[in-house]
Amino acid sequence: MGGSEEFTIDVKGSETVVAVLPVQEHRLPLSNLDLLLPAMDVGVFLCYRKPEGKHFHSTFASMVSLLKASLAQALVTYYPFAGQVVANSVGEPELHCNNRGVDFVVVFADVELRELRLCNPDDSVEGKLVPTKKEGVLCVQATELKCGSLVLACTFDHRVADAYSANMFLVAWSEIAMMKPLSRLPSFRRSLLTPRHPLQFHPSFDRLFVPVSSLPPPKHHYSDQAVNRIYYIAAADINRMQSSAKRRTKIVVFTAYLWRVLAKAAAPEDRWCRMGVVVDGRSRLGNAAMSSYFGNVLSIPYGRLNVESLRRMELAEVAEVVHGWLRPGTTEEHFRGLVDWVEVHRPEPAVARIYCGEADEGPGSVVSSGRAFPVAEVEFGWGKAAFGSYHFPWGGSAGYVMPMPSAKGNGDWVVYMHLQKKVVEALEAEQPPVLRPLTPDYYLTDTN
Repeated sequence: MGGSEEFTIDVKGSETVVAVLPVQEHRLPLSNLDLLLPAMDVGVFLCYRKPEGKHFHSTFASMVSLLKASLAQALVTYYPFAGQVVANSVGEPELHCNNRGVDFVVVFADVELRELRLCNPDDSVEGKLVPTKKEGVLCVQATELKCGSLVLACTFDHRVADAYSANMFLVAWSEIAMMKPLSRLPSFRRSLLTPRHPLQFHPSFDRLFVPVSSLPPPKHHYSDQAVNRIYYIAAADINRMQSSAKRRTKIVVFTAYLWRVLAKAAAPEDRWCRMGVVVDGRSRLGNAAMSSYFGNVLSIPYGRLNVESLRRMELAEVAEVVHGWLRPGTTEEHFRGLVDWVEVHRPEPAVARIYCGEADEGPGSVVSSGRAFPVAEVEFGWGKAAFGSYHFPWGGSAGYVMPMPSAKGNGDWVVYMHLQKKVVEALEAEQPPVLRPLTPDYYLTDTN
């Protein structure tokens, strides 16, 4: 049940997979919202049991062959993933769509699926199951486990795609492998996010975002003190939490819960505690074409509360505060204004202020809802994934938390966390427990 502490991996081969059809070479500008992302990579992985019986794809070699062939086809439609990020004439990043291709690594891991300690990605995932991208926009790793199971993982450049875009790609890749028509074609229309004339934005953007040149030196490196963990939350516990703040959504109440625990773990010298929520603007922008838009359409509104006040507040009270600062960041005007704000500051890069933080702002974290993660839909022909999660030790000065649907499909959440160890310890000490340790007994037991 506890899993294997240590296992070794052996790289069996690597190649670069290119689009199966020629791609017209061109430069694709990044949108103003893409330009808010610093250079950082996002990982995602899916675990598949060994196919039972005389399955058509019963061998690891046949599964890898199908993955490569379908990837080559998927890159025709999702050609930005086969390109490279380069600098334009003023030093801003842009996408060179040149069919450079995707590095595909094949690995053997001396461990069984039931032995993996996925609860601790620092030991089991980082540098082992999720690849480190060296070149290009996307890289892929297929890992064969000792039991014949397969772990499929991708790492992609966040400046090019957000999780919504990556989810579209994963579903399309699996649909091609299953010889199904694509359920959605991506849109790369940057005109959907062009600045307005005249430019207009609310002064609050200067609090939420900041030009890089205006940032003070960091007080400390958050990532030096952070650990990565994966938990699950039972559907009953999610509902129980929400019942105390019935007017608010599950994600708002979960954010409030995390904020309170963050305050409990704050150091004596910390006066303030910050919490942010990643908002996807696609559904806010009033254009149906945004539902298939490939790129970044994100904002991170956040709030700040006095640590002592936060410790005394009830969960329902904190949920109302979260709703209060989150709501203005969920409007069309917010995202149009953010596009305009970036335009004013170009070509100087800017970032979300909570990502970088400031010495006097205290501890902070960001919640990014991954509840649209298509863990049950990414099926290549050998069964549904037994488990899946994003993996994003993002390197910012705040923590990062992503709740996702469990592969069980029973309403449970899988929660990836990149937090300081003392915050993790505080979460694990909460009574009654909300975040439960992820064990093989959990993710390998089917829900009836």
